[in-house]
Amino acid sequence: MKTIGIMAALLALTTGSAYAQAPERADTKIVLDFAYQGMHMGFTRGVDGGHYKREGLNVAVDRGYGSGDTVTKIASKTYDFGFADMNTLVKFNAEHPEARVISVFQLFDRSLAAAIALKSSGIAKPQDLAGKSIAGSEGEGSRLLFPTFAKLVGIDAASVQWINVASNLREAMVVKKQAQAMTGFASTAFFNLKATGVPEGDITIFPYADFGLDLYGNTVIVREDFAAQNPNMVAAFVRGTLAGMIDAMKDPVQGIASLKKRDSLMKDDLELDRYKYVAERSIRTANVRQNGLGTIDKERLTRSIRVVAASFGVKNPPAPEQIATDKFLPPRDKRMVP
Repeated sequence: MKTIGIMAALLALTTGSAYAQAPERADTKIVLDFAYQGMHMGFTRGVDGGHYKREGLNVAVDRGYGSGDTVTKIASKTYDFGFADMNTLVKFNAEHPEARVISVFQLFDRSLAAAIALKSSGIAKPQDLAGKSIAGSEGEGSRLLFPTFAKLVGIDAASVQWINVASNLREAMVVKKQAQAMTGFASTAFFNLKATGVPEGDITIFPYADFGLDLYGNTVIVREDFAAQNPNMVAAFVRGTLAGMIDAMKDPVQGIASLKKRDSLMKDDLELDRYKYVAERSIRTANVRQNGLGTIDKERLTRSIRVVAASFGVKNPPAPEQIATDKFLPPRDKRMVP
């Protein structure tokens, strides 16, 4: 028994993590924020590259239907893990403290929320959005954040005429000149517009992050009580995802092939370009290069919660620790980007 105790202590020292133990359960699944796209390759490479398997997990990766839907599916216990915009947690957790959903691995260090337009519509700078018609999905994050963005760039948000439209129709409204601009994720809008034949030089994007909205983006989420009950499983999933992300960074072409197994109609070149776009702007940021993937700064998170709560009309915003935790992350040296 003494020998076993010594061996267990040595194992804990070599793993460097209190949670580097067998997961409580092997079979699990994650629901993404949207249809399979280039930026999701870390998850599919986690499966196809055997990274989750080495952590003792059998993981299924399912497409999603928007961050709000993903959060709801995690809260209702339909899925163990999700990938969604962290900012949606502020309103959800404030309204559903009994089913809180938390971030356990921050993949996107920078939000991709933006206002998007065509230069041919006469919009070349943010101030040109004043008085324009903008297509947006009611209740969607980038639209709810627009008034804060408008204030930062010096325009009257009330001057904008909103056209309520489903998220999959926003680009079509802009292309057909039925709306002069739209709100959404830059990584989706830019490539969707290109796919319809819009010249790249005609697309103008105003990322909110470039104008003072320093928000975190998409993250791996779980129910707070699930994390407390299954700490080894959550830590194993984070390590497997991290390994899948690094795998994809080293060979994104292989990552696209992994995604295409799940969606045979995927356009390889388009999704490879989308991945590179997201990686450059949201994953391999200066903060991540210095501090490692998944790093969250508490002061920055506190500021983000305050801004999002004001934009979403949340009067009782959750505390930072009720939104995100870093306790399931491997040590910094294991999280550095290649």
